[in-house]
Amino acid sequence: MLISGSGVSKSFSGEKLFENASFHIDDNERIGFVGPNGAGKTTFFRILLGLEAEDGGELFRSRQLKIGYLDQYSCADSERSVFDEVLEIYSHVIDIEHELEDIRFELESGAGDTDALILRQNELNEKLSETDGFFFRTKIKSTLIGLGFTEEDFSKPVSTLSGGQKTRVELAKILLSESDLLLLDEPTNHLDIKSVEWLEDFLRGYKGAFIVISHDRYFLDKVTNKTFELSGGRFYSFNGNYSAYAAQKEIDELTQSRQYENTMKEINRLEDVIKQQRQWNREKNIKTAESKQKVVDRLREGLEAPPEKESDISFSFKAYEGGGNDVIETKGLSKSFDGREIFENVNFDIKKGEKIFLLGPNGCGKTTLLKIILGICSEDSGAVKIGTDIHIGYYDQIQENLSPEKTVIDEVWDEYPRMTQTEIRNALAAFLFRGEDVFKLVGNLSGGERARVLLVKLMLKRVNLLIMDEPTNHLDINSREALEKALSSYGGTMLMVSHDRYFINKLSDRILYMLPDRIINSPGSYDEFNEKYGAAAAADIKNQPGFENNSAISYKEKKQRESERRKVMSRAKKAEDKIDELEKENEALNRQLLSPEIASDYIAASEITDKISANEEKLIELMEEWESLCAQIEHGEL
Repeated sequence: MLISGSGVSKSFSGEKLFENASFHIDDNERIGFVGPNGAGKTTFFRILLGLEAEDGGELFRSRQLKIGYLDQYSCADSERSVFDEVLEIYSHVIDIEHELEDIRFELESGAGDTDALILRQNELNEKLSETDGFFFRTKIKSTLIGLGFTEEDFSKPVSTLSGGQKTRVELAKILLSESDLLLLDEPTNHLDIKSVEWLEDFLRGYKGAFIVISHDRYFLDKVTNKTFELSGGRFYSFNGNYSAYAAQKEIDELTQSRQYENTMKEINRLEDVIKQQRQWNREKNIKTAESKQKVVDRLREGLEAPPEKESDISFSFKAYEGGGNDVIETKGLSKSFDGREIFENVNFDIKKGEKIFLLGPNGCGKTTLLKIILGICSEDSGAVKIGTDIHIGYYDQIQENLSPEKTVIDEVWDEYPRMTQTEIRNALAAFLFRGEDVFKLVGNLSGGERARVLLVKLMLKRVNLLIMDEPTNHLDINSREALEKALSSYGGTMLMVSHDRYFINKLSDRILYMLPDRIINSPGSYDEFNEKYGAAAAADIKNQPGFENNSAISYKEKKQRESERRKVMSRAKKAEDKIDELEKENEALNRQLLSPEIASDYIAASEITDKISANEEKLIELMEEWESLCAQIEHGEL
């Protein structure tokens, strides 16, 4: 065991962040750590590291435990080159190399004790072998390339890099540190899909344990086998990756809620019986009342109300009606910066109602292409045609169109001055800006909060074409799921850049993959694209056969999907009707139990109670079936 905790708690300014967290972290465990922004996950990491003290409980760390920590705000600043900065973690190996060079020089010159020098030389060579010292420079090179650096980047001073690039340098150092336990806080930020897939392969082969904080559900499914959750001040531990955790959590919450409701119904029923027995006030009735009261006391003693759910974002995008079938058409687009060609020969068209994702490695020009389509940036050659009566809404990942000096409410209200204050506040409330939160300065908001302000502004704008650049950046999992749900029911057309593969799979009709010399059209989800063409290596994609200009799912396939969807919707409706029927039957049976003649008839009361219990079991099964069917419909699995 590397670390274990029992009843760990932490507060800030008198407010409980979390309490009674009990857990253990074993050798080679792969743990995903999830929960809403602000729940305390990073603070939990700092407690594990010993950088902050827990307020209560006990924490045990293995002796000699070596921890590697990637802070999501890591920003190395050094005048060393990228390669030399990572090379620093092998300073002990370099010292061995230098000593071996000195020994070779002494042996060649005949100086010193030859036997002693040879013995020391053998010892040092064994150490090099144990620490992979014979090929550590190759490991550095492959790690940096895997994280998206080019060999030309290796010689650049770290101080000249962007914040995201500096974080990737820190990540390379931590991955190569051979720590017993890695604590990774949002490691996929600043990585394109190709680099994230490389990181997945690296972590699957990692010999130590790791805990990774991430909102990337696809990534968590690939690399973890255990899940920690911190939510609402409570800590939970589940076996399995993110999808297994989400399914088990749904069942646990439903079971706990049902058990609580059933127990409360039983308590209420017994209390009505007690009340009636006491009103009759005979000796037999008083004894019955006392006996029932003991049952009520036992039930209340172990009763725990389900935890309150975190507030959810709830919103929808309403598409502006109108516009023809041809939404966007590009012909021969090209763009260069500082004499370097970013892309050329970009040809594609987008039809009404399509949900399109624009993918490609970092630096291939995805954001630039969006800005050309929007008219913000000019092309070097080619043309863009926007269809008639197309109204565009744009989500900018850089968040440049927010004013830091404005309050949240003014940021939105200034753009929609005809709306009332109540209407603006209701829209903000749907995105969790409530009460005094609406008067926060935009400049003081977190990245996730600023993203939600942008989404409010976009939601209020009546458009029929949404262009969104990395809309899930800064959003926690609950917010991403709310965005997925809203966009899946959006009636307009969408063109989006994203590296969130889970998000892409839920929504994508078609993928446009950017290569330096053209755009590749591939119908379907990311998984379908990746399985067929191997999106991890763009160079290989160019040589794949079958890259015809398939601009949409075939008519036959669409009809088949619509048929399957109708069947599932019909099954969901039948399950919903049966749930309603059983709930009404149980209400009637509970009323029967309250009648004096049944309350005093043990046999009749037992039969009714058995019937209620049987119905409750059926209800749980039906609820699970209904929720599974609804998930298929809402998440676009049909």
